[in-house]
Amino acid sequence: MTSAAPLRIGTRGSSLALWQTEHVRALLHSAGHQTERIEIRTTGDLVQQVPLARIGSRALFTKQIDDAMLAGRIDLAVHSLKDLPTTLPAGIALGAIGEREDPRDALVGHGPCRWEDLPDGALLATSSLRRRAQLLHLRPDFRVTDVRGNVDTRLAKLDAHAEWSGILLATAGLVRLGLDRRIGERLAPSVMLPAPGQGALAVTVREGDAPLAAAVRLAVHHRPTALAVSAERAFLRRLEGGCQVPVAAHAELSGARELRLHGRVVSLGGEHAVEGIEYAEVGDEAAAEALGVALAERLLANGASSILAEVRASAVPSVPEP
Repeated sequence: MTSAAPLRIGTRGSSLALWQTEHVRALLHSAGHQTERIEIRTTGDLVQQVPLARIGSRALFTKQIDDAMLAGRIDLAVHSLKDLPTTLPAGIALGAIGEREDPRDALVGHGPCRWEDLPDGALLATSSLRRRAQLLHLRPDFRVTDVRGNVDTRLAKLDAHAEWSGILLATAGLVRLGLDRRIGERLAPSVMLPAPGQGALAVTVREGDAPLAAAVRLAVHHRPTALAVSAERAFLRRLEGGCQVPVAAHAELSGARELRLHGRVVSLGGEHAVEGIEYAEVGDEAAAEALGVALAERLLANGASSILAEVRASAVPSVPEP
């Protein structure tokens, strides 16, 4: 497919979102497609002073971009995959999954900062229920505070708060922005299991636009990443049931087909956790999704259902979208 008019790509305006969009634009350009970038502010950008879990939307960083696509103002969009709801709105389709950067979480402090060196009662900042729950499960002595904003903003807030021992951020974002020098430690998944889809890029298109979907897939899609994140997102989809929950998952592909999926569900206060690992030979994304569902079912039977019911029952009142 070649297009006379440039393909209009929607994106958030943060430094990381722009890096990701320019990366996809370069791939499309190499495949012979002209593009233009259109920046769009989302709910997550507009409501900065409220913890993410209190905003009344599951599409915090995607809704306004989806609306622009459905209205015909853009042709495709680039997202961090972990920001995409596991069920996309009617009319929106997942066109391609880009190659994954390091999916681990990073511990960032004021200087050298290692997990094993964090003191008793350390104060750590994060905007993620998943990270908060795992921190408290591993170290009940920790104190956890909320921090919002893009990567640069959160690093600036760390620098301004000498009392914080550190913050947790996705390694992928720091690497892509050339800020990996700030990383104290890349936390092993056995310590801090990542969010489903963390480190991967997603390109969405309108349903029914087969030529564009095919062009995007040919230019951007990375099969090993797609197999891994398909399992992770299916695991989350089976568990999440309509609200934000502290669920973590990480899949790794060995060779061409063997997929290992590690999943974890933790109570908000860290008191309880259920986790497990499943393996399967997968030949396509549907088989990877089946692996994710199988692990989710096993964890639900082993106690995750009780943890999730407690999480939903204790959900704080939502703040409406602007």
